[in-house]
Amino acid sequence: MSIAVNEISFNQLQPQTLAECISITQQPDIFPITCQFNETSLKLSQQCQLINKKPIKATIPSIPDTSEIELVLFSDVTFQQLLNISQQCELEITAITAINHRNSLVSLRFSVLCTNIETSKAQLANIALTHKIEAALIKNAPKLHQAGVLVMDMDSTTIEIECIDEIAALAGVGEEVAAVTEQAMLGELDFAQSLHQRVSKLVGSHENILAEVAKKIPLMNGLETLITELKKYQWRIAIASGGFTYFADHLKDLLLLDHAHANVLEIIDNKLTGKVLGDVVDAQAKADCLLSLQKQYQLPFQQTVAMGDGANDLIMMNAAHFGVAFHAKPIVLKQADSAINFSGLDCLIHWLA
Repeated sequence: MSIAVNEISFNQLQPQTLAECISITQQPDIFPITCQFNETSLKLSQQCQLINKKPIKATIPSIPDTSEIELVLFSDVTFQQLLNISQQCELEITAITAINHRNSLVSLRFSVLCTNIETSKAQLANIALTHKIEAALIKNAPKLHQAGVLVMDMDSTTIEIECIDEIAALAGVGEEVAAVTEQAMLGELDFAQSLHQRVSKLVGSHENILAEVAKKIPLMNGLETLITELKKYQWRIAIASGGFTYFADHLKDLLLLDHAHANVLEIIDNKLTGKVLGDVVDAQAKADCLLSLQKQYQLPFQQTVAMGDGANDLIMMNAAHFGVAFHAKPIVLKQADSAINFSGLDCLIHWLA
């Protein structure tokens, strides 16, 4: 059985973006849109609305059903970039499964076939970084409109700073502490060891420095939009941090989050003792937090998402169905399911199905 399509030559498409050829206001009942694309032409189901194109009517043989693997790109990506991605990542595009209008941006989801998704994801990550675009290759993406759980790192993820570095600067030991923080983020130093080492340098500092940092804490771009959108669909949102409860609890109250898990600084007579109370919230503790919330709220595993930027987030990200590296270190980019490299946190809304 053959399928009727419209065919457009690649020469017509080459300089254009996806949104300049394919209408971003398709009728919802026509998805999935049959799609074949190569260096010669673009072939789309005849029901698909095009912009200022005079295609040739053609037919193609019946193609496989839509895949569980999707390539997600924003509508300002060019057809030349799409071709480069499909060739270099060894992807066969079979359909457009959705066009989503979210947080003032438009993204297209392509059903794709590939031989080795891990190899393809690694290649896509390189292309995205090189060409400064956001792109994702996702298998069985969590669904935005179905309740789920998102657990995020705090420092340099939900907020723009590393709190301990800011505290240390006010305490007069900023450079010493920042150097140890960087080693821990890169995975060059055991996290618990690095935490005790850094906190010990704060001994004798007045607790007022914590309030000073909290008062000016800068939220990461897109955080509030992401939270607002997820809460529309009963998502549970939490912070799991190797930082401190003083700031994690502040954010929980400010943003109406469901949970915050972090380390407790010991304070005696209004001064930091240079010690942390209780067990350190390390990489495994973050993962345990995510799985505990999934169980508590009885959510499907496919609806679990973790996001972070440092080596201490990797176990949590691997424990989730979908682990996202956010403005992350190279060691994290290599192991994440997907990444957000240039945009705000609300880019995650487009990675969800």
